[in-house]
Amino acid sequence: MRNRFESALPFPDYLETVQKNEALWRGVYQRARVPDAVVNEARALPGTWHLLALSEDWCGDAVNILPVVARFAQALPNVELRVLLRDENLDIMDAHLTNGRSRSIPVFILYDKDFRKRGWWGPRPSGLQKWVMEEGMKMESEPRYAETRRFYARDKGKAILAEVLELLRSAVNDQSD
Repeated sequence: MRNRFESALPFPDYLETVQKNEALWRGVYQRARVPDAVVNEARALPGTWHLLALSEDWCGDAVNILPVVARFAQALPNVELRVLLRDENLDIMDAHLTNGRSRSIPVFILYDKDFRKRGWWGPRPSGLQKWVMEEGMKMESEPRYAETRRFYARDKGKAILAEVLELLRSAVNDQSD
């Protein structure tokens, strides 16, 4: 996995490659903020971590999530984030399917310093995912996506950060067992 991770793009380089929704990608990234309390809690966690994201620039969830996670990783000296394109890495994607069947993105895979997988998260915060799978699927795609965008705008990354921080916490706890 080390070679795959090292061949992946750091987020600023990935941002330079986006073509679809470029203004939205840049806008979300510019507005993304990570509260000091979240940074401080994450900095207190031991270990060196590698976070690999699977993404595509056309994905509405990725454009709202990946820039927030990038700001989070940039604030931490012991977390490195890299991005691979989902469609060029289907072997990794297929090992991290949503509900065992869907190639939903973004997906974040957490590796320790030795590139052992310690967990993964995605494709969206659990509360939003529950809504999408239950109520959202009863809607046409445009109104469903509009409601999803409203969630991200109201939430301002709080749910994303809480769940990615929990992914790190779980990995640390698993190492100490």
